[in-house]
Amino acid sequence: MPDRSWPAMALALLCAPGPAPAHAEGMLGIAFVQAPEAGGGVATGTTPDVAIAAAIAQCTHTAEAEDCIVTNWCQPAGWSIDLFVMHQEGPHWHEVVCGLPSRELAESVAELLCDLSGREWLMLCELVQLYDDTGAAQMD
Repeated sequence: MPDRSWPAMALALLCAPGPAPAHAEGMLGIAFVQAPEAGGGVATGTTPDVAIAAAIAQCTHTAEAEDCIVTNWCQPAGWSIDLFVMHQEGPHWHEVVCGLPSRELAESVAELLCDLSGREWLMLCELVQLYDDTGAAQMD
């Protein structure tokens, strides 16, 4: 029986091959931008430039443009998760995984990544947003 520990499963999911570049042309992609302690932005587009520019524009509602850092781009967009994660010593951040093929898999990846038994140094990990394959937020 294969190893079912969360690190092995997460690594297998995250290392799975994505679409060939020829298949991505014209497909909707999703960009995530974060400004530490100041907010972020999420936007879709058919090219990285379009989606990233729109995500940065959202980010600048609460932060300076130079503080808005591109963290993720996936094409096709697929389903995406945004996790809020906090270290036991207080630092916190968001972990984003995009390009997942289904809601069920996205929720499973979030559950695996937030399994604190495999990440003892964390005091908190929770799914704060789930995006569908069009970039629409699914959580209030």
